[in-house]
Amino acid sequence: MALTFKQMLSEAREHVQGVTSSEAREKLKEQPETLVIDVQDAKDAGACGLIPSSINISLGMLPIRADLELPEKMREPQLADRNRPVLVTCGAGGQATLGAYILKQMGFKDVAYIEGGTTAWKNEGYEVV
Repeated sequence: MALTFKQMLSEAREHVQGVTSSEAREKLKEQPETLVIDVQDAKDAGACGLIPSSINISLGMLPIRADLELPEKMREPQLADRNRPVLVTCGAGGQATLGAYILKQMGFKDVAYIEGGTTAWKNEGYEVV
């Protein structure tokens, strides 16, 4: 049976934790090594701003960049440590949810998505670049 985007999100939410913008900000203060990934396509990333220190890896490329069995030139070195805390964001949170689920399936131990994405972060008055 084919799934809709909404059904895919529902499934992902059963397996990965969502955090509010304030919880994400607190995590970044407490664990500055936390990696923030914006999974929007490059042309869309930053339309609502980017969380400082975040990196952009599109949702489609995320499993490739995180795959430790692919040649090193295809990987993102910051994704080598499966124990590193990771927060995933996007414009509104949907793609982030799927991105976090992908990373969870790939063995990341401490991964969450920011509920409402960078838009929610910005609406809380937190810094974007």
